[in-house]
Amino acid sequence: MSLPIVAIVGRPNVGKSSLLNRLLGRRIAIVDMTPGVTRDRVGAPWALGDGDNCGYAELVDTGGVGIVDIDDLSERVESQIARAVAEAAVILFIVDAREGVTPLDRRVAERLRRQDSPVILVANKVDQADLASEIGDLHRLGFGEPLAVSAKHGSGLTELRERVAKVIGSAAGPAPDEVMKLAIVGKRNAGKSTLINHLAGEQRVIVSQTPGTTRDSIDVTIERQGRQFIVIDTAGLRKRRKVDGGIDYYSHHRSLRSVRRADVVAMIIDASVKVSQVDKELAGEIAEAEKPVVIVVNKWDLARQTTSTEDYAEYFAKTFPYLSFAPICFTTATNGENVWETVGVAEQLYVQSRTRVGTAELNEAIQDILAQRGPSHKAGTRPPKIRYVSQIATAPPTILLFVNDPRSFDTSFRRFVVNQLRQRLPYREVPIRLLLRRGSRDRHLESQDQQ
Repeated sequence: MSLPIVAIVGRPNVGKSSLLNRLLGRRIAIVDMTPGVTRDRVGAPWALGDGDNCGYAELVDTGGVGIVDIDDLSERVESQIARAVAEAAVILFIVDAREGVTPLDRRVAERLRRQDSPVILVANKVDQADLASEIGDLHRLGFGEPLAVSAKHGSGLTELRERVAKVIGSAAGPAPDEVMKLAIVGKRNAGKSTLINHLAGEQRVIVSQTPGTTRDSIDVTIERQGRQFIVIDTAGLRKRRKVDGGIDYYSHHRSLRSVRRADVVAMIIDASVKVSQVDKELAGEIAEAEKPVVIVVNKWDLARQTTSTEDYAEYFAKTFPYLSFAPICFTTATNGENVWETVGVAEQLYVQSRTRVGTAELNEAIQDILAQRGPSHKAGTRPPKIRYVSQIATAPPTILLFVNDPRSFDTSFRRFVVNQLRQRLPYREVPIRLLLRRGSRDRHLESQDQQ
């Protein structure tokens, strides 16, 4: 069930992104003094009350109306604003209380009067008590008494939430179900936004040949044939030494944060160019985060005449050895080739990462592994022994080995155990976390053989 949309609209630099972050209670949108930072629609579910049974809406930030984009994307930004306004159940018209009514505010007001959705006029940046005359002047915009708030200090936000809840009423939706979050990551111009727009069936995010078009991490809910999941579009990554602070810095770190909060990661590789250091560093970040990952070779139509999928698989095994278990998909996002099949692979990884294996099956697998190869040890040290094994968590599957001395098990043997577990258990294509803990003598695996 789609949530009703509450769209935040206004001219540049009135505090729309700051208000979104404050209402949601976390940093979703990039906040910067540079006009035009927000380009796409950025949003997340918003609780319209307290308690488990409160209603929800989707709170959506938009770009500044009338912005002159430095990358000549103004028309596309305006198109994203128009979509948000057209789909909104409620519009929050944000103005800067300190500046009073500006010509661009009047332009926004004229635009909003031509649509049917209810509008709540919000006077932001009321950070001091002597703004009565400026706030009163806002009546001229034609949307009644403005609601004074401060995104910076958090004042007035409870009343704003209550007013939105009253307008939406029974149309508010239930708390969103837990669904797969799929982060789409990769270097600039690899085709991430094009892929997401194909999944969404609309121009959900701005696509351009200009590097760095996407700045924020954007959650997009996708529904198809009874299936629902969230894709996270991220800013294109670049070499660290080229991240020149400000917007680029926040974009870079939010992309990496999206990896950490995702359930599955789709790492997009541009088939038309060589694998770069950025790709290798990103693969390392994904491996360190222990996230299931599908390697997506995009723009395959530009490469299939000169190479084969087998060549790519062999090359990736050498280039990303720490992701050797990850499946590889070959796509052309511009025409949708193999895009939905890639989502199907991601869903399989989501299930694998949440699979729990019983203790008896795990102990049997460890016995088979030990029969194939036991842990080595240095002369004069205690022989390493595995006493017991259990799975203690999922996402990633976390296997705990109770041993006589964790220090006796070297990295090589631990890696061998993980690879063997992957072959024997139902999580062949996802990371496995292996932990060792000193265990009691009466829980030795050999005791099972004597029963």
